[in-house]
Amino acid sequence: MTTTMEYHNPVLLKETVDGLNIKPDGVYVDVTFGGGGHSKEILRRLGPNGKLFAFDQDEDALVNALPDERFVLINENFRHIKRFLRFHGARSVDGILGDLGVSSHQFDVPERGFSTRFDAELDMRMSQKNDLNAYKVVNEYDDANLRRVFYDYGELKNAPALSRTIIEARVNRPIKTTDELKEVLVKYLPERVRNKILAQIYQAIRIEVNQEMDVLKEFLEQSLEILNPQGRLSVISYHSLEDRLVKRFMKNGMFEGEPERDFFGNFSVPFKTIGKLIVPDNEEIKINNRARSAKLRIAEKN
Repeated sequence: MTTTMEYHNPVLLKETVDGLNIKPDGVYVDVTFGGGGHSKEILRRLGPNGKLFAFDQDEDALVNALPDERFVLINENFRHIKRFLRFHGARSVDGILGDLGVSSHQFDVPERGFSTRFDAELDMRMSQKNDLNAYKVVNEYDDANLRRVFYDYGELKNAPALSRTIIEARVNRPIKTTDELKEVLVKYLPERVRNKILAQIYQAIRIEVNQEMDVLKEFLEQSLEILNPQGRLSVISYHSLEDRLVKRFMKNGMFEGEPERDFFGNFSVPFKTIGKLIVPDNEEIKINNRARSAKLRIAEKN
């Protein structure tokens, strides 16, 4: 088990919680609890009758549960937000906060296999309950699926070559660790862009292992169902794939296509966006390197 101290500073803390426009007696959800930084700030702004539910599928996060009777921590993936809130008696809420991506803690524990800095077994599961891990993706996926993962989730133009190289290498022996994977792909990792390409490769595998795009879509659709009118959605994303989904959904309640117009040429959308895109300032990035790619978007349900 890990202590709270090893979880890093929450990104855009004030801006994200400000975005929820907290009512003292409201009901709120933090779907990415982690070290509890955002949750603590929400509780600080809630009155004695307010309520906060938090989700985290990573068992390591449970040690950070907050000793407050207004707080409930649910050890589940936030793709099940609606079902588990109902289980706890909450059918609708006033605000939902999501800080997407991998927590600093998960990057910093070498054996989880998330970080390009450490050698570790190919794992990358955000929840140890998941059957699919990075080892299975790298060693068992066929060419078409490996290509899809690298192209769709890593935005790597040389996805076919990466896939072919992995498949040729694993014929001789399985690729078991992150260092072995780097060794197999070494010819695609020129020194000057090595870290950037490795980050894209890791991101692609991690998104596939944790079904991050599907989870995000399910979460956003359910958020719309459970938010009260004038309820707020405050979401931080860390790469363009996530941000595009969040931006589109907040703009028109859809992930692709355009909403239908009525007889007069108007279309109704479920959200109105609040303010502009918010990114961290240089000061925050200096203190917390993880913040450098963060993008915060806020929307209010109509």
